[in-house]
Amino acid sequence: MHKLKLTTIGSSTGAVFPKELLAQLKLKKGDQIYAVETPEGVLLTPYDPTLESQLEIGRDFMNKYRDTFKVLAK
Repeated sequence: MHKLKLTTIGSSTGAVFPKELLAQLKLKKGDQIYAVETPEGVLLTPYDPTLESQLEIGRDFMNKYRDTFKVLAK
């Protein structure tokens, strides 16, 4: 578990992330993170949840038309 400290940044509030947590999340200064509400609470993730749903739709499409793509690849 990591403890985040909230601090004032101009007229906004920001969080200070320990170096270990940034390394674990593979984040660096300037990267974006997403706060996603889950039944267990709020999940902070570097992965865009809307992009993930679009990728899943694409995977389903490619699986459905797998034979067609094989023929087109020849």
